[in-house]
Amino acid sequence: MSHADFPQPSDDAAIARWKNEMRAEPYRSYLYSYPHKTAYRELTPGMPLAELWAKETAESFFLYMHIPFCGARCGFCNLFTLPDRKPELHRQYVDALERQARQWAPLVSHRPFARFAIGGGTPTLLAPELLDRLFGIAEEVMGLERSQASISVEASPDTVTPERLDILRERRVDRVSMGVQSFVEAESAAIYRPQKPLEVERALDRLRRYDFPVLNLDLIYGLPGQTVQSWLYSLERALLFAPEEIFLYPLYTREHTILKPGDRRPEASDLRMACYIAARDRLLAEGYIQSSMRRFAKPPAHSGKAVLPYGCQEEGLVGLGCGARSYTRRVHYATRYAVSRVVSERIIRDYIAAGRYDVADYGIVLDGREERRRYILKAILHQEGLALPAYEERFGSSALEDCPELQVLLKAEWATRIEETVRLTEEGLAHSDAIGDELISPEVRQRMEGFIFA
Repeated sequence: MSHADFPQPSDDAAIARWKNEMRAEPYRSYLYSYPHKTAYRELTPGMPLAELWAKETAESFFLYMHIPFCGARCGFCNLFTLPDRKPELHRQYVDALERQARQWAPLVSHRPFARFAIGGGTPTLLAPELLDRLFGIAEEVMGLERSQASISVEASPDTVTPERLDILRERRVDRVSMGVQSFVEAESAAIYRPQKPLEVERALDRLRRYDFPVLNLDLIYGLPGQTVQSWLYSLERALLFAPEEIFLYPLYTREHTILKPGDRRPEASDLRMACYIAARDRLLAEGYIQSSMRRFAKPPAHSGKAVLPYGCQEEGLVGLGCGARSYTRRVHYATRYAVSRVVSERIIRDYIAAGRYDVADYGIVLDGREERRRYILKAILHQEGLALPAYEERFGSSALEDCPELQVLLKAEWATRIEETVRLTEEGLAHSDAIGDELISPEVRQRMEGFIFA
């Protein structure tokens, strides 16, 4: 993959060339976090968690639990997850997660939780009693107050049963997210996703009857054999269920996924961009509000909660479970990361067998430059944009001087400055995945490229 360096803000001709290069390769990588997990390495010596969390200044925290099990691995998936339905392994895993929670709870009890999410994998693959136990751990061990926290759970169509949904409703879940990807059976089969459109629609009917405040659906464009017309067919099927939130993901395939990288000629990228534009325009016409390249949402029904504030710029992410990442302001850490079944199984077994979970021994330490870059990336790739006064208040410097790339985006008209906020334009937002890739620092990129997948 080529990497076009940002030109100087004063060089108009170079900016024009750079913009054309970016348009020719708009899909590079999905930078949903920074630094990416492939930049993590062994931390020597390990860092005691008590010291890390005592220094964390966020006003509220985000509690996350990772359940690394699913019914089958999709062809595009490079998440830390294991296709495994064994109930005994699931029980052992939840036992370990509770042990970890009991060790971590005293370390993070100085701040309330504004958000709680259970992801994976497929959390609803767990037996109902184990699923319910996760909420018990969150509330009784970690101190979650469900009346003041936004609660989200991921599900799959084959696991949406009345018994599980009863638990989610009883535990006051605000948001249920389901990966549909496509309503066309041949397209689902092409990404090794064993689901039937009728099964998906039955699951959605059931979810709508439970009336959760937010139903989120994930769809993927750029699938093998997909056309703009078949993509819009899937979008229209999704809209029949009036989801409050829809995420649109371009297909990414890598050497370590089941579905290998295929055609990357310009016309292949053009099809994905055509799908994106068609879906974006359709959703905006339907009254959805775009908040990023991927997320479109309508105002949800009020949940009756007084939810605590938690901004996208905050750290304070407390990640429980094997594969979960945790963020303090200076240190990001997790268990080891792998994609292959053999290594993933070993990592999960080691997690289950562990007696202590109170030292961060794998992750990355952010220096001041990377803290700044993370803050800018997380802001600029969302529609709310980068508030320049907030940046200066936090870091004591100017974002436009610290990150000259912002000036290039402004000169290229891929960003605009409205009063004291820098936001991506419509075209800039469409090229978020290329812009995000460009903003990775050379140091982090070198670590990412040196990561050896197992």
